[in-house]
Amino acid sequence: MRSHLARWLPRVVGLLVCLFLCVFSLDAFANEKSMIDALPDFAIHIAPPLTLIGVVALSWHRPWIGGIIFTGIAAVYAAVARAQPSWVLVISGPLLSVGLLWLWSWRDGRRAR
Repeated sequence: MRSHLARWLPRVVGLLVCLFLCVFSLDAFANEKSMIDALPDFAIHIAPPLTLIGVVALSWHRPWIGGIIFTGIAAVYAAVARAQPSWVLVISGPLLSVGLLWLWSWRDGRRAR
């Protein structure tokens, strides 16, 4: 059971965090711009979560990659946004959690061999 949880939890939570981050891209449509004028802003905001979905896919069989990338992005975001502690918690917290879950999955997989 533990091995099954260690395998699937980072994948599911990683995708959920990506969907959570996708929600922030919808603010591109919140202002007075037309739908067409808002598309470039939307594209800029949606690129990071889509990239993280690619990281989840890349990490599917190599969990250490997800551990390094998610943890690294959490640290970089925390350093860049340190003036906004609430944003650091909202964005870096889930990213760090997913990174640690990937590392747990990697460690558990190595132990199972």
